[in-house]
Amino acid sequence: MVSLAGIPMDSAAIMSLALEGILYGFSVLMCLGTIWTFTYKRHMQDVNRPIAVAATLLFVLSTAHMVVVIIHVQHGLVKYRDTFPGGPVAFFTDVTQDTFVIKNAIYNIQTLLGDGVVIYRCYVVWQSAWVIILPCVMWCGVAASGVCSVYYFSQASVAEIENFFASRIGHWVATFLASTLATNALSTGLLAYRIWMNERKVSAIRTTKHKVPILRILIDAAVLYSAALGSSIICFSLWNDGIYVTGDLTVPIVSIAFYMVFIRIATNQNRQHDLSTVCRSVTGTKRRNLQQHPMQPLVHRPNDSKSSLGDI
Repeated sequence: MVSLAGIPMDSAAIMSLALEGILYGFSVLMCLGTIWTFTYKRHMQDVNRPIAVAATLLFVLSTAHMVVVIIHVQHGLVKYRDTFPGGPVAFFTDVTQDTFVIKNAIYNIQTLLGDGVVIYRCYVVWQSAWVIILPCVMWCGVAASGVCSVYYFSQASVAEIENFFASRIGHWVATFLASTLATNALSTGLLAYRIWMNERKVSAIRTTKHKVPILRILIDAAVLYSAALGSSIICFSLWNDGIYVTGDLTVPIVSIAFYMVFIRIATNQNRQHDLSTVCRSVTGTKRRNLQQHPMQPLVHRPNDSKSSLGDI
């Protein structure tokens, strides 16, 4: 496990750092957009506090992961370049390094937070705790496999490092990836199904549709997240060290998927709010004009019947 499809592990580390830096930049911009949607024409008491906390934690975790990745690359290419046995290639192969273990722990926490947000949205839409029992149980499985994988990373032997995919570490990593993908797919499916059913019930009595765009937004985010996890699963099934690159890229992708859903839904809500405000303003203006210039009632005057008929 010293090369990535012919590319040395030190080059793979640089590639991972560069690509994650690009995605992290996008996530920061989208985080700023999320903050704007929190504060645009809103009072503090109107802010959805659970979602605000989740957005803040996602930003903090993605930033911490980016910092740890930079330190990890700096250690391998600069600090321990001439002192670590085997050089930078062997350093980046060693999964017991503190920086490697820490960044994987952050990755697991970020994944758990992202899955938890989807389960929370599912609960909000269904308004029933029974619906999310299975997703919560699966989420606990994701947490357990993540803790075990991080622990075995820190305790890996030389033989397990050299045979990563066939070792118990690889088994726990595969379990983590499969369980988080299944949890996210199930929660997103329940959420999308509920929204779709509500849309079918009310589509016959209204002319405008609001839920279908939300459904598309959720599907887009689920596809993005599933693509990131799917690439890691494909790399693992092929015993390809590209899993180290895709794993690092998943962290900012989780944040991007979350921010994308919130920004687009909040933007639609603000647009609908502005439209309703304009409609109420126009209606109020018409009402005031009618009060200032009321219509004169038609009164029949026996002595002036001709002039009254002529005014009509």
